[in-house]
Amino acid sequence: MNISPHGWLDEAHPCPSPNCDVRPEATAPDLVVIHGISLPPGEFGGPHIEALFTNTLDPDAHPYFRTIHEDEVSAHILIRRDGSLTQFVPFGLRAWHAGASSFQGRTRCNDFSIGIELEGSDDTAYEDAQYISLAHVIRALMRRYPGITPERIVGHSDIAPERKTDPGPGFDWARLHTLLAS
Repeated sequence: MNISPHGWLDEAHPCPSPNCDVRPEATAPDLVVIHGISLPPGEFGGPHIEALFTNTLDPDAHPYFRTIHEDEVSAHILIRRDGSLTQFVPFGLRAWHAGASSFQGRTRCNDFSIGIELEGSDDTAYEDAQYISLAHVIRALMRRYPGITPERIVGHSDIAPERKTDPGPGFDWARLHTLLAS
């Protein structure tokens, strides 16, 4: 996997999100934040995650969507259950994925992180294909951004523990680190 000079991953389907902006000057990403998402909650497949990240989610398509359809959120990459990749924001820009957050005393994690969404839920095991794709994406990011190391790969719950629980106990951290080391 390669990252273009403009910050797009060559193996990802591009689906640009308006929910991003410029990182603070001289700030390169040095943290990866792993999230879990399913829309509606607990359901996989369908166009709803892309619709949320592109501000086109139909509030009448599901009762839950009425509570989130106006949220302006995004991630850099979505990894579907089959391992396929969709990219919403170039890596050099700030995606709006972390919200109020802190890592090692540094707040505003969106400023210096890359957000990767895995299609899933906290208590559902993630798929083999997702781990494989995730490891490939992270390796490409580590080559491009040397500040990203295995110790700087965290869950959303690690940077916003009072608000978030994802990627949850269904995510196998040891498996990811084994794949990254191989």
